[in-house]
Amino acid sequence: MDLSNADFERLMMLDLARNACAEQYMNDPHDSENLLKWGGALLEFSQFQSVADAKIMLDDALSKFEEALKIDPGKHQALWCLGNAYSSQAFLNPDSDVAQGLFDKAADYFQRAATEDPSNEMYIKSMEVATEGPKLHKEIHKQGGMMQQALAGGGGGGGPSASSNANGGKKKNKKKNNDFTYDVCGWIILACGIVAWVGMAKSLGPPPPAR
Repeated sequence: MDLSNADFERLMMLDLARNACAEQYMNDPHDSENLLKWGGALLEFSQFQSVADAKIMLDDALSKFEEALKIDPGKHQALWCLGNAYSSQAFLNPDSDVAQGLFDKAADYFQRAATEDPSNEMYIKSMEVATEGPKLHKEIHKQGGMMQQALAGGGGGGGPSASSNANGGKKKNKKKNNDFTYDVCGWIILACGIVAWVGMAKSLGPPPPAR
């Protein structure tokens, strides 16, 4: 995928942030706010990855949020972030039944976050996103299916020239598929309120600088 200068700079900042959080974790593994920031950086980072890499990164983010919640069970930010991560996983999973289970988990965490902090409108809006998730999931993967068909099509037999044209077409379709994944992941993070997450992370303060 092609990254803008702003995206590239954001990636660099996220990479520095997660490395700083990893170092802070070595110093104090019981710092729940550091775990929250670490998971948040991974959650946002995942939108710039391929589907396979995004899933791995989301699993890592989930583990950070869950660990923060074990340290501080009433931490509503961690509950909300877990809902975000499960929503993102749901959108990335092509199986509608599996996705539905993930959306249900997300809704449960959003509800728990809202219970802990009833005045937070973002938590309520996030619950609405999770409720509408299955419908959006179906539409997204309908488009994704068309991309996969394009990848599978073309390139029938022939000499070197035909093979070259087929490979060229597949490369173009692969780029379109990667761009589609990037757009979808970006939309997911936005829909789940990553902007609010960034604001929350700022309120918690920057991670300690790497030594």
